[in-house]
Formats: sequence, structure tokens, C-alpha cells
Amino acid sequence: MQAAPTEAQIETRLHSRKHQLAVNIKKATPLYILLIPSFILVILFSYLPMGGIVMAFQDYKPWLGILHSPWVGFQNFQQIFQFDDSRQAIINTVIISTGKIILGIIVPVCMALLLNEVHNIGIKRGIQTLVYLPNFLSWVTVAGMMQDILSDNGIVNKVITSLGGKSIFFLGDPGIFRQLAIGSDVWKGFGFGMIVYLAAIANINPDLYEASEMDGASRWQQTLHITLPSMLPMIIVMTTLSLGSVLNAGFDQIFNLYSPLTYKTGDIIDTYVYRASLLNGQYSFGTAVGLFKSGIGLGLTVIAYRLAYKFAGYRIF
Repeated sequence: MQAAPTEAQIETRLHSRKHQLAVNIKKATPLYILLIPSFILVILFSYLPMGGIVMAFQDYKPWLGILHSPWVGFQNFQQIFQFDDSRQAIINTVIISTGKIILGIIVPVCMALLLNEVHNIGIKRGIQTLVYLPNFLSWVTVAGMMQDILSDNGIVNKVITSLGGKSIFFLGDPGIFRQLAIGSDVWKGFGFGMIVYLAAIANINPDLYEASEMDGASRWQQTLHITLPSMLPMIIVMTTLSLGSVLNAGFDQIFNLYSPLTYKTGDIIDTYVYRASLLNGQYSFGTAVGLFKSGIGLGLTVIAYRLAYKFAGYRIF
């Protein structure tokens, strides 16, 4: 058996560790200094405003301020489920965000599988660039494009009327607004997801494909039994991480696309809070709705990380 270390040896080891820690801190000091401006900005714009959360439990009056406005407890939270508009906003948010999550996984995976079969490097890179470009466009730009394309005089309605159909008021029809919101979001963002899955495909061992070819497997069989199972951990990670945003249907997109005609099916929690708190002056109620959404999102994010670690071995901390 190995002899227990003496007190002198223990003291020497502790001194060595302290010295190494001091050396590491000294080396990293410039990096810590570079972090100071970012740290200050995070404190000013992310943590200090959190003090305004108390408005969710008050009948906030701007002329009284946070310190002197009367407390009402959970009354504002109870009203979330009493008002038809707020309940409908929650339903719309869940439907739109769920559709985005589902199609946001299926479409990039399918495109990555299809693009993986393209062997011409020039064509492959060209397609990657084309489908990735919309990711850099702002929703203001995309909304303007959609309004031009889908307006009464847009190219889509011109094609419909030339074929004998009737013009459709796409962005003013509540029945199809959700589909337009989901479809435009998938079109704008699937290029980024496709690149993630292409990277996962690139890490697959080529020996697996060679062995399957020797066994007479077709490309379709290789896709089903090699490519998809190898992509599954990444698919699980992307799916579980997106669960945390199930109540985040995209304020920028909806705000630039919707109108009073589509409030019934297009109004989401974020846009509802914007109108309730800023436009109608219901600051306490708007804060309560936002806090409710953030609480649900935090819980789903924790669950998502646990699922990602359990099924895919992915963890941040």
C-alpha cells in the first residue's frame, strides 16, 4: 500500500496549486479586463431592469412610481385567464411556435439529406449560400417582400387571377395567417439548421458507407440505416433545446406582418403585451403576462436541457 503523504508534502502541493492559480489569473487578467464592458452592459440592461418585475404584483401608476403604487398580489395573473384576448394570444403563441419547431426540424433535416446527395462541390456550395442568405435578412425586409408578393397586385394574386381564380387577401385573412407566419419563418431560418445537420453528416465515419456498399445497400438504405441514426443525437439536441421557446413565437415577425384583421389568429403573447402595456397603459397587466411567459419558458428550458443530456449526452454546465 502507498504511504499516506506527510504534512510537508501536503503543504508543498497546496503551495504549488496556489502558485499555479496565481500564474493562471495573471495570464488571464487581460481577458478579464476585456470582459468588464460586457459585464457592465449586462448589469445595466439585463439585471437592473428586472426590478420592474414588481409591477406585475402592483396596480402600477406612473405618477406614483414603483415604490408607492398599491400592491394587488396575484390579481394581474388571474386576469390573464379571464380576458378572452389574453387567452387567445396564449393559444395563438402555442400553435405558431409549435408549428415552427416541428417544421424547423423536419425541413432542415430533409434538405441536409438531399444536399448530401449532391456530389458537385460548386453546386452544393451555391445551394448552401442561397438557402442561408435569408437568415441574414431582418423581418422588416422580409415583411416588406411578403407584402409586395402577396398583395392584391402581387405576383401570387396575378398568377391566381390569370388562371381564373379570385384574388386572395393573404395577410388580412385570419384563416391563413398562421400558415404564412410558420412558412415564412421556416423559409428564413432553415438554412442555418441545414448547415448544422450537414456538419453532423460530415462527421459520420465513411467506413460505414463502404461496408454497406459491399453488402449491397442502396443509397436509400444507407440513409435510413446509417445517415439518419448518426444524425439522431443532433436532431434530439436541436429539438429539446427548441422546447424552451414554445411560448416565443417571434415578436419581430408577427409585429411586422399582422394587422387588426388578423388579431384573432395572429396575436401572440409578445405583441399582446406590447399593446396592453405600451399602447393601452396597462403596465402591471403587461408585466404579469410577460413574467408568466418567462416563467413557463424557464421551466421548459430546464426540462429541455435535462432531456438533451438524458437522450443525447448534451450539456452546457
